[in-house]
Amino acid sequence: MTSRPDPSRWAGQASVCARLAARCSVVAPLALVLGLQACGGKPPPPPPAPAAVVVATPLIRQVVDWDDYVGHFEAVDSVEIRPRVSGYLTGIAFRDGDFVKKGQLLFEIDPRPYEATLNAASAQVARSKATLDNARQELKRATALYAAKAVSQQELATRQEAEAQARADLAASQAAEQTARLNVAFTHVTSPIDGRISDRRISLGNLVNADQTVLTTVVSLNPIRFVFTGAESVYLKYQRANENGSRPSSRRAPNPVEIRLQDEPDYHWKGRMDFVDNAIDTGSGTIRGRAVVANPDNFLTPGMFGHLRLLGSGAYTGMVVPDQAIVTDQSRQIVYVAGPGDVIAQKIVETGPLVDGLRVIRRGLVATDRVVIDGMQRAKPGRKVKAIAGSIAPPAPVGGPRPAPIQLAPANAATNASAVQ
Repeated sequence: MTSRPDPSRWAGQASVCARLAARCSVVAPLALVLGLQACGGKPPPPPPAPAAVVVATPLIRQVVDWDDYVGHFEAVDSVEIRPRVSGYLTGIAFRDGDFVKKGQLLFEIDPRPYEATLNAASAQVARSKATLDNARQELKRATALYAAKAVSQQELATRQEAEAQARADLAASQAAEQTARLNVAFTHVTSPIDGRISDRRISLGNLVNADQTVLTTVVSLNPIRFVFTGAESVYLKYQRANENGSRPSSRRAPNPVEIRLQDEPDYHWKGRMDFVDNAIDTGSGTIRGRAVVANPDNFLTPGMFGHLRLLGSGAYTGMVVPDQAIVTDQSRQIVYVAGPGDVIAQKIVETGPLVDGLRVIRRGLVATDRVVIDGMQRAKPGRKVKAIAGSIAPPAPVGGPRPAPIQLAPANAATNASAVQ
């Protein structure tokens, strides 16, 4: 006989299962949380704050381009002092390194042998004069006798030849006397120019040879020349400007130049161009130029090196930014700008010369661009930043007034520039 299940028993088991299910629904999430905590899980961190950079719009300035060259100073006149006659040196009339005047006595050579030669030449002149006087008297007498038919024509011709020969002898003796007098004068060696003298190259008592022995040198100092070489491309630029009529004729208005020495921060010395060579050196592709500089205090010395800048353009409006704001990326030059929403973007720019420590931007920027001038290392394209407003301030000008700029368009290339004051 088959037994039937007890309904009350099944009801009790169902209630027990329901209680267990409810308890599991509470314990499982709790176990999951405890398990996550045991594994070290943390809530995600908040996003980082935007990096701070300083931005500023480009500075607008009136700019004049200059072409820069390295060269050296040379004397306008430089003379090696050599004796005109040979002899023994008996006197030195200057101190080494003195400033001397034209015609000032420098050396003296023993004049006695030349004075004796001059005396002999003078005596020969006196003798020739006496001979000529006698010949003239004889010719005068012969002429009178010939008119009276007392002498022959041959005798008269002989007297005429004797008088002509006496005149020639007198001229020769006078020339010899002049030469001897010059030799006596040449025993006193004088300076041919105003300038500064070097040291003596020979001591008293030594024999000096005419036109061979170098006694010393003299160089002029005021004015002084600055000699340099320029590239063919720069020479062509100026030639094109001359052809277009935008540059004044060098004869009417020589180009102004400015020069600074090795220890000077600014271009202190002013001058003007006075010469450009007539041919380009095929080996180096350069041409030689020369400027004249006033040197009233004789501070500049031949052989001294310096930097010359030659006016390369007229005044034009240019945008300038700090040089450190420009980043070089292989062959490109880049500037970071803060765009809409302070998101960094990069712009490829074409740069020009430096002007008072700031770099001219020829292309790639507009006047309203907010250029990153500080914190470039934190500026990445596409990254949002905290843009702090700054400004680009030009440095205080150094040195004297600038020369008046010529009327010439901005140069295609220039090594440096200056702001128009």
